[in-house]
Amino acid sequence: MTDIAQHGNRTGEIDDVTFDQMQQLVGLVDHDSSQDPFPVKAMDAVVFIVGNATQSALFYQVAFGMELVAYSGPEHGNRDHRAYVLRSGSARFVLTGAVDPTSPLADHHRRHGDGVVDLSLEVADVDQCIEHARAQGATVLEEPHDVSDEHGTVRRGAIATYGETKHTLIDRSGYSGPYLPGYVTRHGGYRKPAEAPKRLFQAVDHCVGNVAMGEMDQWVAFYNRVMGFVNMAEFVGDDIMTDYSALMSKVVANGNHRVKFPLNEPALGKKKSQIDEFLEFYGDSGCQHIALATNDILSTVNHMRAAGVEFLQTPDSYYDDPELRARIGEVRLPIETLKENGILVDRDEDGYLLQIFTKPIGDRPTVFFELIERHGSLGFGIGNFKALFEAIEREQELRGNL
Repeated sequence: MTDIAQHGNRTGEIDDVTFDQMQQLVGLVDHDSSQDPFPVKAMDAVVFIVGNATQSALFYQVAFGMELVAYSGPEHGNRDHRAYVLRSGSARFVLTGAVDPTSPLADHHRRHGDGVVDLSLEVADVDQCIEHARAQGATVLEEPHDVSDEHGTVRRGAIATYGETKHTLIDRSGYSGPYLPGYVTRHGGYRKPAEAPKRLFQAVDHCVGNVAMGEMDQWVAFYNRVMGFVNMAEFVGDDIMTDYSALMSKVVANGNHRVKFPLNEPALGKKKSQIDEFLEFYGDSGCQHIALATNDILSTVNHMRAAGVEFLQTPDSYYDDPELRARIGEVRLPIETLKENGILVDRDEDGYLLQIFTKPIGDRPTVFFELIERHGSLGFGIGNFKALFEAIEREQELRGNL
């Protein structure tokens, strides 16, 4: 616990959120990293390839309340692409878009549309992690090396995971710049309204990967063997099926559960599942959604909705079910407030959580976001799975993809 608290205070990633608050926010558990063969400190960044990074950067500032903090582009010698770095608490998004028509980023976007290319991780020792990963059969995409500028040195390397997704491993303990060498400090022209909260979310809670049928266990084993992640949860059978579609899901996490990766695969059903739809339109395995941890989900939803973000609709029958009211007990928001705002609620043996899901945020029905507010719960809202999947199916049917 001490290492994480010091890490947060040193880098400024946690800002004014204390370690105890971070533990509550994303469901951390105690862990002795000295016995970990692949010690992961935290998510470093979620890196997207998008069709228009300049416009996307403004969207995430206006709609998600993020702060633009760094930039790389032609004005500073990067002739290939533009990249904008945005922050909200400890969450960092990097939005990259091709400038050169022959850039590999342009080819990637043609195949997949807007999507996540890199789930970058901060680690204590890049060389140790790469060496262990290689010994366990991982594909090393980038050998450990240093990159430096006037702000210091970053040690980095990278390994491949499902689809064309990768994990860049970053040791930024000797670096004080805004992101990485090659980036300059940048603040956008957008001015947040005075009444807006300082931030709408504080951290990345988890990132969900979708893989082809029959591949989930392979990738769970990869995270167990290569990265030392532990199996945190498993969802199969009636819990994650509707009358029309089904899927299977397992969750892996690093030792302290600060980094959590649910992995989904489709299961046989009468119609096309949300996983099938993602795989069809993304064209490969990939990151389906990113869950963002907030300590005030109602305020966050209200501000995002006012900015034009659309959320999945939950029918009134979900909230009127007496079994739901009996199961969840007392929570901090009245059930009528949850109903009015479409926020889901679930309770487990450790506490409860509140959550809501956006519709896909791009042109293709692929990447979307979850907002989650945890109150002791370490779970993922299993009691809400059926309601969520039925809401997704209603959207699939409107798109003609069910």
